[in-house]
Amino acid sequence: MRDRQAARDTRRAREFEAFAAGAAGRLLHAAMLLTAEAPDANPRARRLLTLALAHTYARWDRLRGEDPYDCARQYLATRFARTTWHQYGAFGRARPDPRSPLAALTPRERLILVLRLHEGVAEEQTAALLGLPAERVHTICDRATATLLHPGRPTAAHPANPNTALS
Repeated sequence: MRDRQAARDTRRAREFEAFAAGAAGRLLHAAMLLTAEAPDANPRARRLLTLALAHTYARWDRLRGEDPYDCARQYLATRFARTTWHQYGAFGRARPDPRSPLAALTPRERLILVLRLHEGVAEEQTAALLGLPAERVHTICDRATATLLHPGRPTAAHPANPNTALS
């Protein structure tokens, strides 16, 4: 009985290590885009990645056919949104690195842009994940894209405190 449990634990650990080795780079990149940190200094993004991987490992046996990458990405996005929205988490008070291409965007715009364009999540799925109407996700994505494509052009007024943009 112990041998069977030990073999199961070993297999589980190997499967997760293989997943983490393959997915960690892309998840870290997504986390760096969300936090708008520089590639050489990204403690908030690394913390987001660690939390997402830990959450996925804890759920590993219950995934049963679900894509573990989707699970990790969903946790990464919801954790970023929740901590930014509440402003008391590890990510809410930090300012984006001005060298980041997404630094001009609000946290909500960064989140939607990363999910939609970088991760390729459908508009309806993004809306469901964030609890927004699909039309709102479309509008925010369009506005964020316009801000990035035309940085000098004034866009819709952003809130005075960009960290409250997820409310």
